[in-house]
Amino acid sequence: MVGGAGSVPMLRTDDNAIISSVVGSALIFGEAARPGAGFSVAMQLYFDHNATTPVAPEVLEAMLPFLREEYGNASSIHRFGQRARAAVERARAQAAALIHCQPTELVVTSGGTEADNLAILGTVRASAQAAKHVITSTIEHPAVLRTCQVLEKEGVAVTYLKVDFNGFLDPEQVRRALRPETVLVTIMHANNEIGTVQRLEEIAAIAREAGVLFHTDAVQSTGKIPVDVKRLGADLLSLSAHKFYGPKGTGALYVRKGVSLHPILFGGHDERELRPGTTNVAGVVGLGAAAQLAAESLEAEGPRLSALRDRLEAQVLARVEDSGVNGPRVGYRDGRFWRVPNTTNLYFDFIESEALVISLDLKGIACSAGAACSSGAVEPSHVLAPHRSATQIDLPSRSISTALVAPHVRPSGILKWFSTVVYGLGRSLTGVTACAWARIPNPAKIVRTSRAT
Repeated sequence: MVGGAGSVPMLRTDDNAIISSVVGSALIFGEAARPGAGFSVAMQLYFDHNATTPVAPEVLEAMLPFLREEYGNASSIHRFGQRARAAVERARAQAAALIHCQPTELVVTSGGTEADNLAILGTVRASAQAAKHVITSTIEHPAVLRTCQVLEKEGVAVTYLKVDFNGFLDPEQVRRALRPETVLVTIMHANNEIGTVQRLEEIAAIAREAGVLFHTDAVQSTGKIPVDVKRLGADLLSLSAHKFYGPKGTGALYVRKGVSLHPILFGGHDERELRPGTTNVAGVVGLGAAAQLAAESLEAEGPRLSALRDRLEAQVLARVEDSGVNGPRVGYRDGRFWRVPNTTNLYFDFIESEALVISLDLKGIACSAGAACSSGAVEPSHVLAPHRSATQIDLPSRSISTALVAPHVRPSGILKWFSTVVYGLGRSLTGVTACAWARIPNPAKIVRTSRAT
């Protein structure tokens, strides 16, 4: 893993630093160093940004008026309500611009899990077919897998397609799995543990050719790599604000115009009667503000962060014995991302991951060993299981997320701590995932204010 003993500079930056997160027996790099805020690596490093990111100051600033003076219900017709409604629709347009859809095609939800549930249950239950079949993959988020399991109990057939060693799904598997009664294909865009980005354009084309709706869980890709629903060919797409510096409890489901869904909640007429309940105005405003920030930085920061991630991986593998990378090693090639730039999944043989997580926490490095939604589970990660070798201990995976505060805060500095902890525990870990993403500060704007030992 990563760490740094000895002197560590405290940094001050006028830009935002990297944010990252780790999943599995893993290590993730990321930390938000905000304008005017001193930061010491020796104090605390947060490396779990695939689990959640901090709310950006710009996002919080946009939200605050709607937590104080602008408290109207967006469904009310008086001026308080209409101001709230106007703010919601502005935010909806900002979020729609991030994924290149029409604002009217976005349904606001409480997050990615609800969006996945609405997409899957809503599609299947809206189908008039007597026999129904759904296709998904074995490495989906539990919000998809468990929803499919619910459908199986209702008599719906579900096919779970396996991925290859790097986490990629062969689109031809989808073609072979199609049946006359197939009503939905749901495949995630980017995996939250190993970062693999699926070839959704090909998968969606196969589904479309068969007249089958296609849904993708894009919670871990939206805001990190370019997402265009038309280019991807998605009929439905889920996203969540707190994965890209927005607030928790707010997400959205893209529903292509013409797609029919059956609601899974019942009440008022909100969100085209697909999602009843009083609108969380402040949360939606935060979603819009975060989407705008992400859209402004995507093109430039993806390649730069990929380079930092690759450098970190190379140094970890060079310094720590019996270590390796789970998932694809290629980042950006042939005009597309093959894994998200914020993610690396590292494994270290012979080390129990929970012990590693605790040891790093004692060093001020916060991380986890697996998806946050599976915290406390005793089973190995369903994503990392295919990568486990005979030399790895069959123990639960743990995820670690850390932050690179600036490009010239070298990975080797963090690696000193990491190496010390790893060798102190034994020599390796059961699958380490490291994920990191954020806007990287300009080195010229970083000023050393003091030194800590």
